[in-house]
Amino acid sequence: MMHKLSRCNVWLMLSLAAIAIPLLFIALAALLSGWFNIYNNALSDLGHAVRSNVALIFNLGLSLGGLLLVITSIGCIFRRYRVLSYVGVLVGYSLTLVAVFDEVYGRLHFIVSVAFFLSLAIMLITYMAVFKKVTPIPSLVVSVLAWYAHLTYRIPRGAAIPELISIFATMPFYIDVVLRSLKPCDEQQG
Repeated sequence: MMHKLSRCNVWLMLSLAAIAIPLLFIALAALLSGWFNIYNNALSDLGHAVRSNVALIFNLGLSLGGLLLVITSIGCIFRRYRVLSYVGVLVGYSLTLVAVFDEVYGRLHFIVSVAFFLSLAIMLITYMAVFKKVTPIPSLVVSVLAWYAHLTYRIPRGAAIPELISIFATMPFYIDVVLRSLKPCDEQQG
């Protein structure tokens, strides 16, 4: 007997795909590149349309993830947490811009990349404000310290590690917002 997917399950799958797809495509691009080094490169090096043999994979993953973040933010989170929905749209849209304006665009790529990583910090700060919890503070501090070490001391030489730290530091809070958004739906079914 086939189980019909509930609306809640669809939103949960889409929200998890929004973070899994970019990460899987980044990992795939890094593995297939033959040159990527997590210590010496930025993740965006994989998306350079002229120099990277895996730019299509990398940029497709980011753009799909960004689109799914926007869809999830509007369709799932908006009903319960409007301000977090707006920030989710900002995160998703800025991630898509990182894919669209890859490193070929030089300064513009830098600007949209900074916007994306700042939007992750804004997500953590907004989470603290909405739920009146300090649990995101360690994640925010670790992210800031990772960027500080990279930008000030070039440790590590490439930006991939601080980029990944920022992403992984924000993920649990995004997932928590989605689960909180779906809670009324789960209660209706139970």
